[in-house]
This record gives sequence, structure tokens and C-alpha cells, in this order.
Amino acid sequence: MLEEHFFTCPYCWEEISMLLDLTSAGQQYVEDCEVCCNPISISFQGEDGNITAFSAEPSQQ
Repeated sequence: MLEEHFFTCPYCWEEISMLLDLTSAGQQYVEDCEVCCNPISISFQGEDGNITAFSAEPSQQ
């Protein structure tokens, strides 16, 4: 189950969206902002097809 989630880029402050796979309990990965191309550390938790926690922070890589 994929769900589109909107959030603000921690670098350029633009609202962007990502598709999150809610078939697992949670994930953590790095993905580039589609506007400014800076790396964002994405972390989320899901339960019963709903997002229960989400963070988008500047990547330390």
C-alpha cells in the first residue's frame, strides 16, 4: 500500500511529496529533494495502513 505524504524540505522549505510504502512497519532512507536536490533523511513508522510517525531531516551523509 503506497500513500502520498506531503512535507516541507528542511533545506529549501518547499512543500514536496513522497510515496511511502505502508506495507512494512517502518522505513529509514535518504532521498534527494525534488526541488533543490539536497539529501533528506526520511524516517517513518506505519500501523494498519496509517502513518504514525514521520520525520524529514537534513542528511548527515
